[in-house]
Amino acid sequence: MRFSVSSSAGQVLSNGTLRLSVDETGAQRLCFVSDRGTVIEGGLVGEDGDLSAASVDLFRQFFEVWGALGVTMVARG
Repeated sequence: MRFSVSSSAGQVLSNGTLRLSVDETGAQRLCFVSDRGTVIEGGLVGEDGDLSAASVDLFRQFFEVWGALGVTMVARG
């Protein structure tokens, strides 16, 4: 599924997709892959498939990359 990531001011920071990557231990990590190929890694997916912690870590990484608070993601069919 495609997403737009926007700042609280409404500026589109990036467009891309959410993906799950698997590391060398077999753990799954939530990642955002931009249309320009930038990969922003979020947190690990819970063993039960819960994405809560993984998404919190992903939004922290959005802040690290863009320095923007109040970032939102909007699905773009």
